[in-house]
Amino acid sequence: MRIENGRRSVTALSTAAVALVLGISEAWAAAGRPSPWETGMQEMVTELGQSVSNFHTYLVWLIAAICLFVLALLLVIIARFNERKNPVPSRTTHNTLLEVAWTIIPVLILVAIAIPSFRLLRQQLVPPQADVVIKATGYSWYWGYEYPADQGGFKFDSNMITDANALKPDQPRLLGADNAMVVPVGKVVRVQVTSADVIHAFALPSFYIKVDAIPGRLNETWFKAEKEGVYYGQCSELCGNGHPYMPIEIRVVSEQQYAAWLTEAKQRYASTDGSGQLKFANAQ
Repeated sequence: MRIENGRRSVTALSTAAVALVLGISEAWAAAGRPSPWETGMQEMVTELGQSVSNFHTYLVWLIAAICLFVLALLLVIIARFNERKNPVPSRTTHNTLLEVAWTIIPVLILVAIAIPSFRLLRQQLVPPQADVVIKATGYSWYWGYEYPADQGGFKFDSNMITDANALKPDQPRLLGADNAMVVPVGKVVRVQVTSADVIHAFALPSFYIKVDAIPGRLNETWFKAEKEGVYYGQCSELCGNGHPYMPIEIRVVSEQQYAAWLTEAKQRYASTDGSGQLKFANAQ
């Protein structure tokens, strides 16, 4: 029985390893959505996201170098200062050069990490002049988007598509939404985020944005998508039993397509009787 279980374990691990190797190229090639066997970040389509991805790679190599250096030191100590080679241990208690080195080198490493990270934080938290401002409100459990008057003055709800037959060919299961946020490519979009009930979080990995949606508070984030396409995210806060079913779908289109969508959206979502009341998208 143990031998059989061992064979099954080896087979399962081998299958997983082959799938991992075969899936790496697919995982790295995908943009805007998670991929099976994904081993890195999603493809970044904003300048800030690309900078963060590069910084992440830089940190990985830095950490790898530090780990290899420490491993080398341990091996040297094990080989040269074991009991067999040093039956009479050294009574050295201080080494000025070493003490200075192990104080200055970590400080320099922290400075090398701090400078680019502070630069990225400033870029993230100090948004440029916005071309489009959109308000995103988290509900239990769906998102609502509101476009200001200069963009048409309408708002709508965005719910997860629960019927697999209703999904479009480019919409993944559990991430496709019935009404997506639409933005123009190459424009600075400021997203004001709040909540109508509990704490949610507005997160989209390919844009490198994540901000809490807190009742009674208006937070904001921004992005400038440099590539047309459809990008997906989710609520990233444990907001309740509907937490896994709050997808975020953002479609980045050309300026011409965006203008055409605005014209259609004004008629689809906005009031036409002059009362100023808004008509919401169907939640089903």
